[in-house]
Amino acid sequence: MEVTTQNYSDNITILEVHGAIDGGSAPQLRDAITQACAEDDLLLLDMQDVHFMSSAGLRVMLLLHRQLQQSDGRVVLVGLREPIYDAMEATGFLKYFETAPDLKTGAQLLGV
Repeated sequence: MEVTTQNYSDNITILEVHGAIDGGSAPQLRDAITQACAEDDLLLLDMQDVHFMSSAGLRVMLLLHRQLQQSDGRVVLVGLREPIYDAMEATGFLKYFETAPDLKTGAQLLGV
């Protein structure tokens, strides 16, 4: 898995995630999310290139939700593939997140 960070605007950070989120890679994603949450309160988590997410990835999503909840921040999950969307919906995780098909729509949801 690879995570890259870029700015969408002055107050929105994009985290682009590529590959599989599993027990081995989840700590790397957790660290990137923790750093991004410390810098901005608005995040676009671009998951268009994530083809697999294990329960370790779901735990990272829960951490993300809790961190942003404490700072009154918001996140939009962008480009979830159908199997990941279905897993997050079945486990109830989607009730904590907004989703968007692309970055432009995600930024609009964040008010930009």
